[in-house]
Amino acid sequence: MKKLISILGSTGSIGLTTLKIVDKKKNYFRPFIFSANKNYNLITKQINKYKPNYFLISNEKVYIKVKKKYKNNSNIKIIKNFESFSPKKKIDITVTAIPGIDGLKPTLSAIKFSKKILLANKESIICGWNLIKKNAIKNKTKIIPIDSEHFSIFKLIKKIHIRDINKIYITASGGPFLNYKTKDLKKVKPKDALKHPKWKMGRKISIDSSTMMNKMLELVEAQKLFNIPSKKIDIIIHPDSLVHAAVEFNNGLLQFIYHETSMIIPIANAIFEEKLDIKEFYKKKNLLSQKNLIFQSVNKKKFPILKIKNLINKYPSSSIIINSSNEILVDQFLKGKIPFLGISKIIMSVLKDRNYKKNAIKICKNLNQIIGLDRWAKNVTFSKIQKFYD
Repeated sequence: MKKLISILGSTGSIGLTTLKIVDKKKNYFRPFIFSANKNYNLITKQINKYKPNYFLISNEKVYIKVKKKYKNNSNIKIIKNFESFSPKKKIDITVTAIPGIDGLKPTLSAIKFSKKILLANKESIICGWNLIKKNAIKNKTKIIPIDSEHFSIFKLIKKIHIRDINKIYITASGGPFLNYKTKDLKKVKPKDALKHPKWKMGRKISIDSSTMMNKMLELVEAQKLFNIPSKKIDIIIHPDSLVHAAVEFNNGLLQFIYHETSMIIPIANAIFEEKLDIKEFYKKKNLLSQKNLIFQSVNKKKFPILKIKNLINKYPSSSIIINSSNEILVDQFLKGKIPFLGISKIIMSVLKDRNYKKNAIKICKNLNQIIGLDRWAKNVTFSKIQKFYD
């Protein structure tokens, strides 16, 4: 019997990578629900090719346009929220890859109707892990992280007690500016920051990689996913992006997971839980062609965002505020409204806001409280952007 698969964020990079796996295993999957935002051409192509039972479209204009196009097609329902979605049985696999905090509500909804969630939305984990975990336990839903770093940690510490771990290392490629001089970062443009040397990713995560904010978020993500103190997690530079995480145990052994820079590997392994031959999906490179594995410490002068490492978990909701502020700043940088180095400077000014602590100490117990805190952080960030130019 075919496995029902849903992809939330089907037009993004993770969604498209997942669909490459679906293409190779047509007899294994039956597409059930896809979701996207506003890429009309790609949405219609996916409807025509994969014929999912449902397609959820969050953008109102695109939703109306697509719904009109398929109004006479009884085989698919075009919907705009999960309130109009009620499957009769649980979906086998759901990939949640909607970027930003916008992915949290769909992830919580998906948990209710999914046997297994492949979670690629780090912002959902950072802002709402307690809700995700609680709902996953309640609905007996298995959660597997598929970011390459966290999938590697997930595999490395399986059946390992936290007390036996000395240190977890999350690797960073260093992004497009690893070999830049610090003074040259004043001049970089969005097109420069989007040119990642190793990975093909979405725009938001590409900018996060260039500032190293993605590693700050991944640190919080690892801490929450695996219940590991942040003091046991470090970030190191590994320009080749072949080792995705390493774990040093108290017994002196250090283990790491090595794989090519392809998200097909963690996604496919999470779907099939290692019962597959990876060469079905892509051509492997010869291990012997890699002569050296280089690791180096991080230059905090070049990547000033790393100065928030000891602040991002200082209060219960510090990471929510930092994540929300960063979302606005990345968007403003991409629009040419702020300079590249303005991202780290403005985040630091948000952390110095007179109302920061009273909001950061809040413990968000539901989605509405998280959304409220997100809104506060984004409003404060806009005010700091204005002051940045005053």
